[in-house]
Amino acid sequence: MKETTDKLITWVSLGIAVLASVFAVIFAMNTQNEGMFNIAYWITFLFVILSVLGIICFAGLALIKNFKENPAKARKTLIVAGIAIVVCVLSYLLATGSDVSTALLDKNGLTEGTSRWIGAACILVYILVIAAIASIIYVECAKIFKKK
Repeated sequence: MKETTDKLITWVSLGIAVLASVFAVIFAMNTQNEGMFNIAYWITFLFVILSVLGIICFAGLALIKNFKENPAKARKTLIVAGIAIVVCVLSYLLATGSDVSTALLDKNGLTEGTSRWIGAACILVYILVIAAIASIIYVECAKIFKKK
């Protein structure tokens, strides 16, 4: 039963991802027809929201199930989620709001708050890339020293 449910969830998620991708391409290619542009935008937005809600719901259900079966493992998951939230907040606090030039902000009708979010996203990507590289180096060094 569990395998069937997992396969169904996987196929439904894959279908939503494919539909969202198709509408994203339509959205990107069709900038002249304003009506189609709006429809593709909102359908893409809807599919992204559905995907995010699905991920959150199924992750929450898995976390609840893990708490019942293995509380120590679930605690580790919560700690990692907490660290991820702290890194997101830290990247937002480190962003200055002057990450995008004022000419570009004025041209696109954006605010300094939007610039701060852009800067926070950039800083978050930098932190995650550095963490990924550090973890790869750590794992490879641990393998080398473990063999000796």
